[in-house]
Amino acid sequence: MKAIGLDFGAKTVGVALTDETGSIARPVEIIRRDHEKRLRRTLARIESIIEESHAELIVLGLPLNMDGSEGERTGKTKAFAEELQRRTGLSIIFQDERLSTVEAYEIMKMNGIRDREAQEKKIDGVAAAVILQDYCNGKRG
Repeated sequence: MKAIGLDFGAKTVGVALTDETGSIARPVEIIRRDHEKRLRRTLARIESIIEESHAELIVLGLPLNMDGSEGERTGKTKAFAEELQRRTGLSIIFQDERLSTVEAYEIMKMNGIRDREAQEKKIDGVAAAVILQDYCNGKRG
């Protein structure tokens, strides 16, 4: 099953997709947000990506605190998920995203992307791919 992975943030939404087998995730886009409370354009772009890619499932990173508790960002992410589910009709699975950004930086370094400015331009998309890949790996057991 093809899935879309999202790393939802205040200023950006990193987007990743799986391959046709639903087993390998890759970053595809970073949606820039003008204002944290305005979601219309962000949601419309996500809907377009879902339609273009034929994704059947949404995997959304859940920003938990390091101790596993929920913070302010978790509530905003869940509210975003409700709106996204209402608009797309797709199931949404929350995936723990703790340390996904750290892992994304490590992946970029291993792939020769060491310049901080270059990393900042790609980090949210790579983090979305990490979140989605973690889901895919867990699904396989």
